[in-house]
Amino acid sequence: MDSPRTTGPRYRFAPSPTGFFHVGGARTALWNWALAHSEGGTFVLRIEDTDEARNQPEWTQGIIDALAWIGIGADDPHFEGPYFQSHYAEQHVAAAQQLFASGDAYYCDMTAADVEARNKAEGNQGYQGWSRDRGLEHGPGRVLRFRVPEGTTTVHDLVRGEVAFDNVLIEDFVLLRGNGSPMFLLANVVDDQAMAITHVVRAEEHLPNTPKQQMIWRALGHQPPVWAHVPVLVNEQRKKLSKRRDKVALEMYRDEGYMSAAMVNYLMTLGWTPKGESEIAEWPQMQADFRLEDVNHSPAFFDLKKLAAFNGEYIRMLTPEQFLAACRPWLFSDNAPFTADRFDEAKFLAMAPHIQPRCVTLADAAGVIDFLFLADPVIDRAAWAKTFAAPESVAVLRASTAAYEVLPLWNAEALKATLEITGEAHGLKLGKAQAPVRVAVTGRTVGPPLFEALEALGRDESLRRMRVAEAAVA
Repeated sequence: MDSPRTTGPRYRFAPSPTGFFHVGGARTALWNWALAHSEGGTFVLRIEDTDEARNQPEWTQGIIDALAWIGIGADDPHFEGPYFQSHYAEQHVAAAQQLFASGDAYYCDMTAADVEARNKAEGNQGYQGWSRDRGLEHGPGRVLRFRVPEGTTTVHDLVRGEVAFDNVLIEDFVLLRGNGSPMFLLANVVDDQAMAITHVVRAEEHLPNTPKQQMIWRALGHQPPVWAHVPVLVNEQRKKLSKRRDKVALEMYRDEGYMSAAMVNYLMTLGWTPKGESEIAEWPQMQADFRLEDVNHSPAFFDLKKLAAFNGEYIRMLTPEQFLAACRPWLFSDNAPFTADRFDEAKFLAMAPHIQPRCVTLADAAGVIDFLFLADPVIDRAAWAKTFAAPESVAVLRASTAAYEVLPLWNAEALKATLEITGEAHGLKLGKAQAPVRVAVTGRTVGPPLFEALEALGRDESLRRMRVAEAAVA
């Protein structure tokens, strides 16, 4: 890599390609991004791609695309990368040889079966440093182990304070496998040193590795970075989010119509609370206010209902034009309930303020507004049967059709006043009188405000549908 920028702190995000981008990783990336920005530093993206089974170009691109969706990308001066761990294998091995030469590491020819057999014979567990003083040199099948020193290793963590680890409980861990390939612990440290990383902010599940990595940092002659281990995300059973049972892929939420700004806002609040009276906050303010010292220690509940509420709030903030632009991928997809040639932008914009409160995601809009752009509405048969089982509903439909045919002005206000009078003449309040007209025109009993919908649909089409319904229930 080129010489890293040395101005300001350097934060890194180092995901592994796994086929999807975990929402927990997205939260950690955002926190690193916020800190790099607010402190005038750098966000370094490094892909941990040494596992060949996971080294798929499309998975790496998926990480880059997912980060871009939440606002983290190469077009920002605070961004650096992506770097690929696999490109630095020679440096990893060279560092291992440095540790062997300095006496901080030694070779061991004991296999896993040898370790198990010796433990069984001696009543021990784990590796007991049996090859420490055997003076073995590099050879086929021999692993290189780090010589864990006596005493205590204290990790200074910005989130968890000082965490002490008794070194006697840490076995001499492997740096190089028997085939000569580096272990994650070593590669991670060497890469962080080469990239001049000053702050490592990551999930608390990595905390047990930290004393080992801190030992490697110091044995290689470098000061360890600032550590911060943030709380993991859990589901409603308070179990760590798992791809096997939970909806954890960021891309899935994106494709379902969640807004990136809403997702960013929600993820930022998982373990941290924005200043002010509301958790709904704009990115510049969250970026400026975020501090690791304010992060909660406890696991954070990834609440799908709360995420939906955030998304609804953000949808309602959009202007009609912004809402239309945001909805376009779903309005014109192969799964849209109407064809593109039937879509009328003016009708959509007129109804947008009434659609937005009914949408949890952007994908919902097409289903809420489909009756405007179909040749005929899709009829909810159960709703139809229930509505027109009442004789007064049939009478109101006929009377309202007749009244609407001679209505001078076709606007929501006039349509409402007319139906209110018609309903009263048949002993129905407006709420009940709306049902037969709504079912006739939209095909269902729920939806956006009826009179605004009638105005947008237009006189001719509204009356045509009402006459079709009138004939069907005659």
